[in-house]
Amino acid sequence: MPDCLFCRIVAGDVPSDQVSQTPRVIAFRDINPQAPTHVLVIPKDHYPDLAALAAADPGLLAEVTSVADLVATTEGLAGRGYRVVFNTGPEAGQTVFHAHAHVLGGRPLSWPPG
Repeated sequence: MPDCLFCRIVAGDVPSDQVSQTPRVIAFRDINPQAPTHVLVIPKDHYPDLAALAAADPGLLAEVTSVADLVATTEGLAGRGYRVVFNTGPEAGQTVFHAHAHVLGGRPLSWPPG
C-alpha cells in the first residue's frame, strides 16, 4: 500500500531502527517512544488491524507475537516484565492502519496507560 507508512518502512523507502526481522515480520524502534523500550512489531504484508490479520492469517499473527517475545528478551525485559499492545481502530488509539504490536518496557508501566 503506497500510502501506508509501515509498508514504506518494509519496502525500505522510509528508514527505521530495526531490532529484529524474519522473512514475514519486522521489528523497529518507535520514533515517539512511550517507555524506555518501545518497539513496533509488524507483519511485512499489509493488514489494516489486528482483526484483519487474525482472520486472514492466524499463523502470521502468532509469528508477530513470537517476534514480540524475542524483542522483549533481547532488550532485557523478559525477566522484568513488559507489555504487548495492539491498538485496533481509531477509538483504541490506532493511528497507522497497518497491524502492529507495541512492545513496551524498561520501567514500571501503570494501568491504564497514560
